[in-house]
Order: sequence, then structure tokens, then C-alpha cells
Amino acid sequence: MAAANYLPSEDQFLCSVCLDVFTDPVSTPCGHNFCKKCINDYWNTNDQNTCPMCKKVFTSRPELLVNTLVSEMVSHVRQSAQQKASSSSSEQQESKPGEVPCDVCTGTRLKALKSCLVCLASYCETHLEPHLTASRLKRHQLIEPVENLEGRMCTKHDKPLELFCQTDQACVCMLCTVLDHITHKFVPLKEECEGKKVELEKTEAEIQEMIQKRRLKIQEVKHIVELSEEDADREKAEGVQVFTDLKESVERKLNELINTIEEKQRATKKQAEDSIKELEQEISELMKRSTEVEKLSLSEDHLHLLQSFQSLDIHLPPPTKDWTKVRVPPASYEGTVRRAVSQLEETLSGKMKKLVEVELKTVQKFAVEVTLDPDTAHYRESINRKGDITPSPQKGYWTIGLTNGDEYEANDDPEVVLSLKPGSQKVGVFVDYEEGLVSFYDVEAAALIYSFTGCCFKEKLFPYLSPEPNYGGTNSAPLIITPVRVN
Repeated sequence: MAAANYLPSEDQFLCSVCLDVFTDPVSTPCGHNFCKKCINDYWNTNDQNTCPMCKKVFTSRPELLVNTLVSEMVSHVRQSAQQKASSSSSEQQESKPGEVPCDVCTGTRLKALKSCLVCLASYCETHLEPHLTASRLKRHQLIEPVENLEGRMCTKHDKPLELFCQTDQACVCMLCTVLDHITHKFVPLKEECEGKKVELEKTEAEIQEMIQKRRLKIQEVKHIVELSEEDADREKAEGVQVFTDLKESVERKLNELINTIEEKQRATKKQAEDSIKELEQEISELMKRSTEVEKLSLSEDHLHLLQSFQSLDIHLPPPTKDWTKVRVPPASYEGTVRRAVSQLEETLSGKMKKLVEVELKTVQKFAVEVTLDPDTAHYRESINRKGDITPSPQKGYWTIGLTNGDEYEANDDPEVVLSLKPGSQKVGVFVDYEEGLVSFYDVEAAALIYSFTGCCFKEKLFPYLSPEPNYGGTNSAPLIITPVRVN
């Protein structure tokens, strides 16, 4: 019973001539078995009647009879294999769209488990069995199921693409190395893939770094928006406090003030939102590229990796903006309330002074140090600093000065005579580059002297000091630069 239940594998019933399972097996006098047709064809093409296995020579062609025992065993093996295939097929999954189907299945095509680079075919679990059991098929190269196996053959020599030409950066077959690329340098596909995977890992790290930088930039922009909103809220509160004491005559000014501030904030917020949207879009593109790179780097399909590596332009990152120099400046509200209140100067002089005091405290936070250098008295940037100079904003000068010994004027276009008492000792200068604002303050009186508005700055700004000649001692007092005292 034990012998009856034992069924050897197909590998034990392979003809040594055709390397397939016996068909009409016959035995030679030396005891070896062959397909009847195979041994007769073998003898018909040779001068002597020899055994293909042991090379024993027979003086005359032996009479060959079918070995019934071997034939029955082969029949049982085939029947068992068919039953196993039928049972396995019912358990396997039918191939779905996007999956590689078995090339051997008829009717319902099952999902392929492996593809053979020698047979150029894909097999389900059942039809893959011979490649796992038959000794002649075990030498074939199996890979994960792929479509278009013909694309893995050299179109010129019809041989498998097994090597990588580092000279031409192309996949080649063995014949290519001795014919078309004889002087070139070659490596196995696996070795080249390992090198490319290192590059992919480096690229992936660079992309992740780019993503991180953009995420940090988003946080920076959001923080600027938060600070800008705080400034806007504070400025609106101050404006409401100033104009609350007024009646209907100043109601219109109050609304104009609030609308101006909110418009600036909306512009700042929109600019920030546009930047964030663009950053998030770049992150999305980078993450998409990261997914492609990661998927490709995990591929065990050497040929697919190399071919995709060439078409992916992996050395070229997706087009992105250099965000290191991009800045979303917070909206500046400096002087907004003051400019509105100045139109009601006669009735609001007390309020104006209080407001200027607040502004002075605010601008003091932006104090910068000034270092004098003899070279700065000569040509610098795009303006002339020597000779007879008539300062004006059009020439790059925003200045105020004392004329005729007792009258102050702003060197605007046209010049503006200032109602400033002679003898002012301390003058503060505040510049808002983004807002295009240059303001001069009488620090001791906590009063605004003059503001240049609507300025357009395109270069760096530098202090401009002109003490004028001594005039026989009448102008002998020095100009002194004093540090800002933060209250």
C-alpha cells in the first residue's frame, strides 16, 4: 500500500534526449530509458547505434519495446499533476486590470506569479511548477511578473539584456559586448542597479530636505501673518481710541483709517496665502517625485529600474523656486493714524502729541547703530556725495535742514518750510523701507517734524550728515550721534 501511494515527481521521468517527460518510454539493452521517437531519431542521425547516456555501442539496432511499467508510472504522474493543477487553479486569483496574466492559461487567465527571462513568458502558480522542479528549467532566470518581456531582449541580437554599458549608459546583451561595444566598460545589471540605488537614496534625501525647508518656510510665513495681525489689531485699537472722542465730523476719518489698515492686512495676508499655496504645491510635486523615487529604489527589477532611471531625469529635481530669498514683509501701519489725525490738527493737537509719543516708543525698537567711515564721504551706491549738492528725493536724498540760521525746511519737491522752533537739539529719523516712509521727529518735544511718504527705494539707504562750514564760529557746535534710549 505504501508503494502504491508513492508518486515520484516528473523530474524522475525526463528523457535525456528531449529533456521532457517520457512519451512511449522504451528501454535499451544497457538499461536506460528514452522516448521511442527520441532514441530512433538519435540513431538515425548517427553512424553507430550507441546509448546517449553511457555511450555503449550495439552491433545492431536493438528491438525497442515500450516499457509498460515506466509508461504507467508516467501516466500516473501526469494525472496527479493535472489534478494538482486543477485544484491549485481554483484557489488562485484571476488576473485583474493592471496585473500581469499567465501566458499559458487558456480561458480564464490567472494572475502570474513569476516571469521567465529565458522563456519570455509569465506563469501562474500552477504553470510555474516545472520551473521549480525540472532541473533544466531551474537554471532559467525568474523575476517578479512584468509585461512586455520582449522589451527585455536586445532588438539587434535577440539575446537577453544582461549587462550595462557604462560607456554608453545603456543595457546590452552578451553579443553587444563583443560586437558593437567591444572597447566599452561593462558591469552586470545588478551591480549597476546598486550604484543607481545609492544615487536614488541621495536624491530622495535631497528631496526630503527641500520639503522640510518649505515646511519651515510655511511656518515662517504663518508666523509673520500672526505678527502682522497683532500689529493690525493694536493699530486699529489706537485709532479707535483717538477718534472715539470726536463726533460726527471725524467719523468719516475713523472709517477711512480702519479701512486702510484692513486693506493693508488683507494684502499682506493674501501675499502670505499665495506663498503658502505655492509652497504646498511644490511640496506636493516633491512628494510625488519622492514617491516615484522611493518606488523605483525598492524595485528588484534591475532592467526596469535602469530604464526608468534614464527617463525619470532623476538628477534634475522638479522645477521649484529658491525660497531662501523670498520674504513676506509684514504690513507697516506706522504713521497711518497720525496722517489721518494731522488733518484735524487744530482740534487734536493734544491727541497728536500723545500719538507721536507712542510712535516714538514703537520706532525705538528698530534702532540701529551707525558707524562713521571716512570712505562714506566719497562716491557710494548711485548718488553723488561730493561737490555742490542740491538734495531732493528725486536725487536720492530725503533730508531736512536749517536755512538762514533760523528757518527749517524739508528738502522735498517743492521744498516745505517747517514750523519748528529754532534750537531743537535731538532729531530722530525713522525709515520704513517697505512702506516707502522717511520720518523725522523732535525727540525732546515728542513731535513729528516731517515725513517723506510714497518713497520708492531700490538700493541700500545710508545716513547723510552735513554740518555745513564753521562760518567764523557761528556754526562751531558739533553734530553728535546719540544712542536711542528705549523707554
